[in-house]
Amino acid sequence: MLPDLSLASRAVHADAHIAGHRAIAPAMHVSTTFRYSENPNELSGVGIGEFENLDHNAPRDSHVYSRESAPNTTRLEAVLSSILGGPSVTYASGLAAFHAMLVQLNPKRIAIGEGYHGCHGVIDVLSRLSGLKKLPLDCDLSELEAGDVIHVETPLNPTGDARNLAYYAERARKVGAYVTVDATFAPPPLQDPFAQGADVVMHSGTKYFGGHSDLLCGVVTVTPDEKGQRLLKGLKHDRLMLGSVMGSLEGWLGLRSLRTLELRVKRQSETATKLVAWLASELKDPASLVSTTVEKVQHASVQPEASDENGWLRKQMPGGWGPVFALWMKDADMARSLPSKLHLFQHATSLGGVESLLEWRAMSDPHVDKRLLRVSIGVEGFEDLKADITRGLEALRG
Repeated sequence: MLPDLSLASRAVHADAHIAGHRAIAPAMHVSTTFRYSENPNELSGVGIGEFENLDHNAPRDSHVYSRESAPNTTRLEAVLSSILGGPSVTYASGLAAFHAMLVQLNPKRIAIGEGYHGCHGVIDVLSRLSGLKKLPLDCDLSELEAGDVIHVETPLNPTGDARNLAYYAERARKVGAYVTVDATFAPPPLQDPFAQGADVVMHSGTKYFGGHSDLLCGVVTVTPDEKGQRLLKGLKHDRLMLGSVMGSLEGWLGLRSLRTLELRVKRQSETATKLVAWLASELKDPASLVSTTVEKVQHASVQPEASDENGWLRKQMPGGWGPVFALWMKDADMARSLPSKLHLFQHATSLGGVESLLEWRAMSDPHVDKRLLRVSIGVEGFEDLKADITRGLEALRG
């Protein structure tokens, strides 16, 4: 019945078949190890990761050791697999997920553009170990071979711009490369990268899947076909060996948070889009408060392609625009000062939580323009956030 249910319903019920208890709210299991069967005939003795330690009272919730699987993360992965459209594996962080994806695919070359600097750091580490070569995202296809990776981050960190996934999927197919997607900035229900030809999708679940700024999580999802099943088996084996698993508390927090994913993300998307539209409108008036303090606003909703109702961008993001956008202030001093003038926006890194954050991006990324502010919209009221920005800009101009 699950494929016929809405995203919101699957987020609440996709793990129900695993539950072995009558409690409505999932329990938090902190055990790292689990008893073997008391029936000697069910003991195969072939090692962790190679057999099932079946619990007849909870056949879909049977475990051996938490580095392989655990109750809370198993239920979390069941919900993620349902809402993301393919088998999903969780990790200790978003960067752990990116690392695991590259270890399993083991490309000789990766074409990647700008975006989250942490992913480039992981590539640097792998380059030392395996000689992985980093190429520009739009490199000549003659530089890529079968088994290589084209990695697309969309929407882009920190600006919220979108990239054409179908275009890069077509490029990948021409040379037999994988197209992998970092979809952190547009979780369900905003976009489905598999519908645009992605082979593997990753998320930093720390952001919108967690949604409350209180857990670290990474997710890798593969296509629900034979190729995906092979990758899934490899990902689980590698995770067991590398040990990059989520903790039980984080798994429990993630499961709790996914129940409200659609409610939160829709609200955040709608508010961000309204704020961007207001800022963009004000920028057209040279005498406005916004125009005298802000140089430009960046977001998928104000890309030129967004105006084409039948274009690739509308098809790629049918559920709405991402809740993150960027402000470019007139100078670096204004960008550094604005966070201290705000009351509802908190000055911190990361994003995706219920609270709105505004970061002078130079605090965590030394390579960005010092005029850049990254804005992550929470679930507060639009008028309240608009008023907070207005007061902050007035304080700057004053």
